[in-house]
Amino acid sequence: MKQILVGIDEAGRGPLAGRVYAASVILDASKKISGLNDSKKLSHEKRSELYYEIKEKSLSYGIAYCSNEEIDKINILNASFLAMKRSLEKINTSFDYVLVDGNIFPFGIDIKGEAVVKGDSKVEEIMAASILAKVERDLYMEKMNDKYPEYGFEKHKGYPTKLHFELLKKYGPCPIHRKTFKGVKDFFDTLF
Repeated sequence: MKQILVGIDEAGRGPLAGRVYAASVILDASKKISGLNDSKKLSHEKRSELYYEIKEKSLSYGIAYCSNEEIDKINILNASFLAMKRSLEKINTSFDYVLVDGNIFPFGIDIKGEAVVKGDSKVEEIMAASILAKVERDLYMEKMNDKYPEYGFEKHKGYPTKLHFELLKKYGPCPIHRKTFKGVKDFFDTLF
């Protein structure tokens, strides 16, 4: 009998603002999804198309996040692992083994598995998870752009770009900025 694998990946570890998202995916071998790849190597349009196809054709998937407040409280690595654990808890099908993108298997996941370096380019389940996490985070950042339009979140999605730093200097941090991240922290340090 073939092992049932869960692929897990996250999106949003590097930004200065917003949540970190994670997704867990079990693919259905009888429903082929063509075009899977590392989400960073796909166009916005292709990612969006695959996002819906993965949700429709997977045996099971889970998407979860940690807030910017949680990130500031427990640090980005622990928050990424917690989001991964939360996404795995949403899987409603039994499985045998977990494959996680990266070089560290998440603390708190007490299931057989391993970390796969560059897994989002090698393992289809991880590729699918990377797409779900990335699109879900982008959708969230677009909503935050509507709430905080002066920060240009629709352009940089919270990543530390030149534009984002310029807007941060001009307006100061908003409620979704990660106060412990360099750049945001630098701003707060100048106040005291």
